[in-house]
Amino acid sequence: MKSDSTNDKAARECSRCVIVGAAPIKNPAFALSGLKEGDYFIYCDGGLSHEDILKRPPDLIVGDFDSHPAPENPLCEMIRLPCEKDDTDTVFAVKEGIRRGFKEFLLLGAAGARLDHTLANISVLLMLDRLGLHGVIIDDYSELEIVSGQAEIPDSFGYFSVLSLFGDAEGVTETGSKYTVRNGRISCDYQYGVSNEVLPGSTAKVLVTSGSLLLIKVFRQH
Repeated sequence: MKSDSTNDKAARECSRCVIVGAAPIKNPAFALSGLKEGDYFIYCDGGLSHEDILKRPPDLIVGDFDSHPAPENPLCEMIRLPCEKDDTDTVFAVKEGIRRGFKEFLLLGAAGARLDHTLANISVLLMLDRLGLHGVIIDDYSELEIVSGQAEIPDSFGYFSVLSLFGDAEGVTETGSKYTVRNGRISCDYQYGVSNEVLPGSTAKVLVTSGSLLLIKVFRQH
């Protein structure tokens, strides 16, 4: 089924686009904690196996269905993709969300299975950031996003790391944390921004004046 103006209008009325991929979700509490009322759900192929965990029906299904049977009579819109293509199902879903006017994206089931797919999905966060949009990946341990300006880490997270995966980052400043950085530089071949701690009762802040970093905020274990 192809998208139409009615479906696009419905999508624009939702606040955020949630993309559900096929990687395992072993700690559903973290995934569920990131959901909001009004989220628009795109399930990608094998991501359909997570519908029972997330308890949210799809608004759109996309995929080549090489890892999950295609629904025979879907109750929502479905876009069937060819098996041979440049974009992964997840990348296609994000691009479709962009086309429908979303500015906020949450990716679930997007990290932790195959490293190649995980890295490709991290690059999706960079693509969104460079388009002036915002994307987050939640996995079984952490929340990932791109910092190309400033970000905050509340003390609901215990640890955080900043990694340079996309070229050198300059003017890196970290405050409200156990280890502080002032006007630092983090390069791809020297990752000294791993495993900082948020001070109890504080909000840590990360500032980048040039380049971008991958920020990984690790959930506190209760």
